[in-house]
Amino acid sequence: MSTYQELLARQQELAREQAELERQIQETLRAERAGVIQQIKAMMAEHGLTVADLSSGKPGRPARAASSGDTTPARKVAPKYRDPETGETWSGRGLKPKWLSHAIENGRTLEEFTIAQ
Repeated sequence: MSTYQELLARQQELAREQAELERQIQETLRAERAGVIQQIKAMMAEHGLTVADLSSGKPGRPARAASSGDTTPARKVAPKYRDPETGETWSGRGLKPKWLSHAIENGRTLEEFTIAQ
């Protein structure tokens, strides 16, 4: 059985080893990342791409910059569907809400939730 002092010494030794391993991990990650960056730069040069091409989603077309002077407020869209039980609504744009997806999975139809206009 080890003594308390021996266990403390072992704990300090393991802490030093852990710190050294963490330093090695960080060093290895930095080196790998630098290599990947070099590969990406080489491929971009080979194909004539720029950083703007990457952010636009379409090669050869730069991304549209958001206008900082745009003061037009976002327009609200009137809801097209309502859950009669909870009163929750959905405009029909974007992802279908969970309450509506669950209802449709359980045999109801989208038309049942349409708000009369």
